[in-house]
Amino acid sequence: MSLRKKFLSFVAAAVLSLSLVFGTATKASAATADLIGAAIQIGMEGAALNAQINANIKHFNETEEGRRELYNNFREKYGVCEDSEYNALLDRIMANLTKGVAAVDPTIKSKPYLYFISNDENVNAACTMGHVMMVNVGTFKQITNEDELAAIVGHEMGHGQKDHVAKGNKKNLRKQIMASLAGAAVGTTIGGGALTSLIAQAALNQSVAHGSRKYESEADLCSLDYMLHTDYNPGACAAVMQKFAEMEKGSKRSGLANFFNPNDHPESDKRRDVYAKKLFEYSGKHVSAKNGIITVNKKTLIKVAPSATMSSAERSYFVLGNLAVAYHRGLNKQAATVENGTVMLGNQPIITPLEGDEDAQVIADRLNEIK
Repeated sequence: MSLRKKFLSFVAAAVLSLSLVFGTATKASAATADLIGAAIQIGMEGAALNAQINANIKHFNETEEGRRELYNNFREKYGVCEDSEYNALLDRIMANLTKGVAAVDPTIKSKPYLYFISNDENVNAACTMGHVMMVNVGTFKQITNEDELAAIVGHEMGHGQKDHVAKGNKKNLRKQIMASLAGAAVGTTIGGGALTSLIAQAALNQSVAHGSRKYESEADLCSLDYMLHTDYNPGACAAVMQKFAEMEKGSKRSGLANFFNPNDHPESDKRRDVYAKKLFEYSGKHVSAKNGIITVNKKTLIKVAPSATMSSAERSYFVLGNLAVAYHRGLNKQAATVENGTVMLGNQPIITPLEGDEDAQVIADRLNEIK
């Protein structure tokens, strides 16, 4: 079997690359240097090793044939959810986000995403080489707000657009290979097919265990940037992290803990706070949110009530997102009004009060006083 086929087989066995789930990679032992030396002695020179690694990366990341191979194998391995409602929702999200990505990164036009919904019931999404992406059906079942789903998908597209899997491979694959060699029962020599398999496995490990908070933070910021170029509420990025932070502490933590705080991801509350700070800056430093309280020009506008599906804090980030967009567009120069029960700033909806919120006109009047 060729290295390319072996590599594909390993990748298909553990698809969730650069997802919101996995932790850091295994560290090499002191015996690694000797094993590498043995491998080199039997003819696997470092340059040849790098050439094989790079050839596999290029095939799966840059060629249509390789992208399709990954896509088809992932679908076969993890199963495809055929739910028409979920698939229509993901199609809509991808169409909207693709336009948002293209506004800041036109390269997406040359390598559009290959995506599907898997049958996996866990909350997760993943993007590997070649812009091959999978969203678990469990994500749709537990995250029911489209804007929050878009924020999750946007994060994965950030990994794809920044080429994080391939970059991580090129930078760290040799270290991964050394770790794999160190852990193998190899006897006196490693060579031929055995070494080839270890190279393939190391490439897989680097895909699913990237160990880079830098990449995660970059993907988060990409998601917000893409959202800001769509009609989605950019506050959803902070809101979904608030939801995750709450789920970490609640009864749903079991079985989902790695989704929220894997070793290679910043904590959810810290990611939420970064998003909130970015929205504050996007608003021209006029609007902020904390603990469910919205402030405008450092004066309290409203304490947001919880809804049936969101806490006060989670829902407040949607209000923050609306206000940030309004201020960024200069709509604060217009009067706040109430239309059909919704507080408006110019043509931008701000909040539709629910039970527990103050009256819409009261909120609009206060906004006019402090904006």
